[in-house]
Amino acid sequence: MTHTEGAQTWNRSTAGRWPLVTGGSGGIGRATALGLARLGAHLAITGRDRARAEDAAREIRAVSSGPVDVFVADLSSQSEVRRLADEVLQSLARIDVLVNNVGGYWNTRHVTADGLERTFALNHLAAFLLTSLLLDRLKQIAPARVVTVSSHVQAMGRINFDDLQGERSYSAARAYNQSKLANVLFTYELARRLQGTSVTANALHPGVVRTSFGAEDPGLIQRLFTPLMRLFLKSPAQGAATSIHLAYAPDLEQVTGRYFVGCTPKRSSERSYDKTAAALLWRVSADLGRSEWASDCRGRHSACVSRYSQQLRRGRLVSEFARAFHGSELKERRLLSLPPRSVPQI
Repeated sequence: MTHTEGAQTWNRSTAGRWPLVTGGSGGIGRATALGLARLGAHLAITGRDRARAEDAAREIRAVSSGPVDVFVADLSSQSEVRRLADEVLQSLARIDVLVNNVGGYWNTRHVTADGLERTFALNHLAAFLLTSLLLDRLKQIAPARVVTVSSHVQAMGRINFDDLQGERSYSAARAYNQSKLANVLFTYELARRLQGTSVTANALHPGVVRTSFGAEDPGLIQRLFTPLMRLFLKSPAQGAATSIHLAYAPDLEQVTGRYFVGCTPKRSSERSYDKTAAALLWRVSADLGRSEWASDCRGRHSACVSRYSQQLRRGRLVSEFARAFHGSELKERRLLSLPPRSVPQI
């Protein structure tokens, strides 16, 4: 197949598609939105700043005759994620591709209005919560796809359940690496839970891209070396290529639970295949994502993960741990409109 024939096939397959790209006002997200718009999609983007989001929409409309819907929300706030989901469901007749692109990096520890560490809240919890809130619509419209932007630094990440929010010790790199590993664990667990629904879930590394990423709170090394490094980094358009590929490539219709680099499936880190960690992260994320649990979820979370760590050290069966926290599992399954089960399967 020639490049032209491939483009024509993609145009036919993307005609009438309705993707939502978070963080579509700048960087990789903006380039992803532009690429999808050129393929004829009915596009929707989110941005934290209305002026930047509207500017992106104008650029997108200049290269495509299709409509562009703009939603403004700070996705580090759970109430904003919920408001965004409500607006999307009310405004858009369809959503068949969700690109969880938004992310950030902060040199110093920041706490959100929900009392959560901002890197974890924006990079992981926003994707987890928004996906869960839009999941019914994705299932109704299926075949549909969930694409989550991770990073190669997931290979250096560890999920520190004993200090998930970096309260005892904070490192910007450690927090970011943890959040990117969480993206992959979430994707794999989501794919397992969506088997048989015609909704796929895949994650990707976009490459090291020339954007303003991390500029809001840069460290000394970043300030010193970023100007030089930018000469060797990918362009946003190059960084967006894999997101666009996962969103619409016809041959990926049935591909799920994979990690892609350069539009090619690759094996992610060994930790990313830990189903026990993925299941626990899912339960903790479901707890933290329920606003009505905000007053007591942190205390329960702390006790939960401490007991988890102790049981693993003692060689206890994970199934015993799961039974002890069956109540959390039931609430989590209600959040995702899944039927209850007697014992959580991990």
